[in-house]
Amino acid sequence: MRFSKIVCTIIVCCAALLNGCKEYLDVTPDNIATIDYAFRNRNEAENYLFTCYSTLQKLNNVIANPSFTTSGEIYFPNDLTEPTLGSRQNEIGFHLIRGSQTTDDPALNYWNGTQLGEPLYKAIRRCNIFLDNINKPTDLPEFERNRWIAEVKFLKAYYHYYLLRMYGPIHLIKENLSINAETDEVRLKRVPVDEAFSYIIELINEATPNLPPTIQDQARSLGRITQLIALSLKAEILTTQASPFFNGNPDYANFRDKEGVRLFPDYDANKWKLAMEACNAAVEACEGQNMRLYEFIPPGNLPALPAELRKVMDIRQSVTENWNINPEIIWALNTTFDYQGMAMPRVSTGMVQNMGAAPGNFAVPIGVAELFYTRNGVPINEDKTYDYRGRFTILNVPEEEKNYLREGYETVKLHTGREPRFYADLSFDGSNYFGNGITNPGSMAFVQARGSASLAGPKDNIRVNVTGYWPTKLVHYQSAFGTEVSQVPFRLPLIRLAGLYLLYAETINEVNGPTADAYKYIDKVRQRAALKGVEESWSLYSNNPGKATTKDGLRQIIQQERRIELCFEGGIGWDLRRWKTMQQVLSKPIQGWNIRESDPLGYYRQRTLLIPVFGLRDYLWPIDYDELIINPNLVQNPYW
Repeated sequence: MRFSKIVCTIIVCCAALLNGCKEYLDVTPDNIATIDYAFRNRNEAENYLFTCYSTLQKLNNVIANPSFTTSGEIYFPNDLTEPTLGSRQNEIGFHLIRGSQTTDDPALNYWNGTQLGEPLYKAIRRCNIFLDNINKPTDLPEFERNRWIAEVKFLKAYYHYYLLRMYGPIHLIKENLSINAETDEVRLKRVPVDEAFSYIIELINEATPNLPPTIQDQARSLGRITQLIALSLKAEILTTQASPFFNGNPDYANFRDKEGVRLFPDYDANKWKLAMEACNAAVEACEGQNMRLYEFIPPGNLPALPAELRKVMDIRQSVTENWNINPEIIWALNTTFDYQGMAMPRVSTGMVQNMGAAPGNFAVPIGVAELFYTRNGVPINEDKTYDYRGRFTILNVPEEEKNYLREGYETVKLHTGREPRFYADLSFDGSNYFGNGITNPGSMAFVQARGSASLAGPKDNIRVNVTGYWPTKLVHYQSAFGTEVSQVPFRLPLIRLAGLYLLYAETINEVNGPTADAYKYIDKVRQRAALKGVEESWSLYSNNPGKATTKDGLRQIIQQERRIELCFEGGIGWDLRRWKTMQQVLSKPIQGWNIRESDPLGYYRQRTLLIPVFGLRDYLWPIDYDELIINPNLVQNPYW
């Protein structure tokens, strides 16, 4: 990165912060003052604390999230006649699976802070300024000073971790350089990944004791860091370090800096044990604070819901429920999810006439729809009772599926006999939609996706979903898109309890193999989805009944379980990278239905939209070529 001498200036929060507004963490201040002024008293120091948080809030923008845009869960077309994300630049992350990444001004560049990327090294230096000066305010109580220091140490750790996931070996900015630093001092080297992991964990360990267990004053402080967040992130970081990409990766065994120092380690099984212990500590702490998996509590104005629909709402609202009352969300940020209209299916004539608010361009590939289990809780290609070969056969929706699908509607067999998460997460032609102003189970709207071109109109193509599947999970059921639009905001979770349970099960399996504890934490998640336990499901329904009894088999089950449970939430791309399975996942064509046809026989024909481009080099982001020129101590990531 371009290393300039540190200028003692800061950004000070605007007046809204001084009033304790609930959105204080959303504000990026813009007034300039000196360091001494910034830390002259408690109020000014608090403003600077919020400045350290400001970059964190920006990281919640999913279109700039490398994991959300490159996981293959959501496909975004590159031939729309108008930019529906605000600009063509905002689409850039989704197009990386086309092989468009370069070393000349890389997309989603968090090293430099260009091409939608945030300047994370700048954010780290802000944190260092805070830590160097927080001792100055004389009116700041010691307990509060300690809490603020802990929060900023956590933020500093998280910003380093974000870079580490993207780039592998990184610089560690432990302290800001002196204004008189020599040229050699600013030309930092990349450190081995284990050294970076150790430093990040050290910061989190230092921070955790002085953080509050939970937020008590939710109106003023929800979104700030807690012990539960720190413990859960520590579990995730150590699991990432133990995972195949960072632990004994043969593809990076010879990756060295210019002095010959190895930057990736040999395999160390003990890393999985450390990760398991961290997961256990996080789970115990969360449960000790009465956290639990979410269950939908219908408002008083809703009629009684059928059991199937109630289960769908348990799953769907676990993500979109108000974070004030959701007992499952461990960590979310203040910024709300801004793309509900991109995930909203076409369910009414009014919507079609007012598509500017809901173009529905977030398209889910058929391959992702096939990822979800059958109603028996096993993969569709393993269920011995499921007609996998005939899954594209057209049929009329039977009466027993009426709570999920429009009874009597013509659809494919693939859409019937599936688990509740399939119907909670996805909308597609013929699927019922609970919401958009209609919450009577007996009169639900249903999706009408056939003949998308004619619905959009002959003059443009911005109103189509090119695969025929929408990620309904990302739409609050009370949001309405019609001739008028009313969106109920929600915060997309960074960590929720279901994900932590599956992380714990993963580490248990890697350390001890299939055990009762490993099954226990998978089954907690499956039970909420109305599925039998892993052992029972595979023994009764799978054509590979022994799969759940081996470490390799259970590993595959856990990975699929995470991909289903956490689908569309912005984290699966990181999982696919740490597991070293992203190349395998993106080796398959991205396909959708033949959306321009109105007749079922024509509509339900697979068409290939894209063959993704993803090679070994794409596991890590490239460093901007200009940075290699500016800093001769830098080495580029392999294969770039």
